[in-house]
Amino acid sequence: MKDLKVKTILVSQPKPENDKSPYFDLAEKLKLKVDFRSFIHVEGVPVLEFRKQKINLLNFEAVIFTSRNAVDHYFRMAEEMRITIPDAMKYFCTSESTAYYLQKYVVFRKRKIFHGKQKLTDLLPLLKKHSEDKFLLPTSDILKADVPATLEKGGIFYERGIFYRTVCSDLSDLADVYYDILVFFSPSGIKSLYQNYPEFQQNDTRIACFGPTTKLAAEEKGLKVNVPAPTSSAPSMTMAIEAYIKKVNKK
Repeated sequence: MKDLKVKTILVSQPKPENDKSPYFDLAEKLKLKVDFRSFIHVEGVPVLEFRKQKINLLNFEAVIFTSRNAVDHYFRMAEEMRITIPDAMKYFCTSESTAYYLQKYVVFRKRKIFHGKQKLTDLLPLLKKHSEDKFLLPTSDILKADVPATLEKGGIFYERGIFYRTVCSDLSDLADVYYDILVFFSPSGIKSLYQNYPEFQQNDTRIACFGPTTKLAAEEKGLKVNVPAPTSSAPSMTMAIEAYIKKVNKK
């Protein structure tokens, strides 16, 4: 495939809510057209389906949140099941931003809300301090293998509950739209591309992938990944895209 100049990019994520996204800076710096469109979205598991998992929210002293989606759907489920979450419930969040997001649902008290820096491994020492508690882990139907592996290795007694699922979005309106680069962040994004367009041909389209599992999913579909990230020289997706564009656009 000949590396043609890049003028347009489609990022398979929702458009950022503020103007501080590095993609906006990239678009302005390199005079690009950058669009955003989520290839996947989240749907809540219905109460009747959730009941089949035989999980009682009140049987747990603590909850582990790995995302804002997990927070939203945990409290949605409690509301739909007409369960009042006790004030004594402890919340353990993988990141500070997720912890602060909890203020949408509970009065923020540091003694009940704990958080790591970004990864679950950062949270593990705090979880171990409360090892006498039974933890609930609200998740999507898709869960990275390192999450249960980390908890089990740490000796944390927990139960996983599927509160929401990741589904492919309808992309039919993009059928006649062409972009020089498509940017993916998860295997689910690749799955959505082919669910919407089973006959998709890469041709001159460049593929950018963040993370090894996303790259593998693309390659398993026969796609050539032109812009992998992170790398030692480009730890972020935007840095990798910028380096690639500077290389091909100067020709």
